[in-house]
Amino acid sequence: MNISIEMKENEQVTKVRISGEIDAYTAPKLRENLFQLSEKAGAVMVINLSDVTYMDSTGLGVFVGIYKNICSNNGKLQLLGLSNRLMRLFEITGLTNIMDISSEDEGEAK
Repeated sequence: MNISIEMKENEQVTKVRISGEIDAYTAPKLRENLFQLSEKAGAVMVINLSDVTYMDSTGLGVFVGIYKNICSNNGKLQLLGLSNRLMRLFEITGLTNIMDISSEDEGEAK
């Protein structure tokens, strides 16, 4: 169970590409890497999940926490590249109704 997190940060947008599995073992690493960035005022974060092969509810919890932080600090979060399986997971939980989520691989935060 491995996870790889690549981040490119400039003054306006933090682009993140996650690869591997997001589960109870890897979610703490994901949270540790992204949570501090989500607390910046006006943060804009674009997270590409096209290389994520598996995610469980622990991973969903990390994204909900990041989303709440970003929103409370007047920022924006966009999730890109969700596989059908990941998209279904977000749909079942109702998160597609509140988060900016796309199955497309490319894009910018709105």
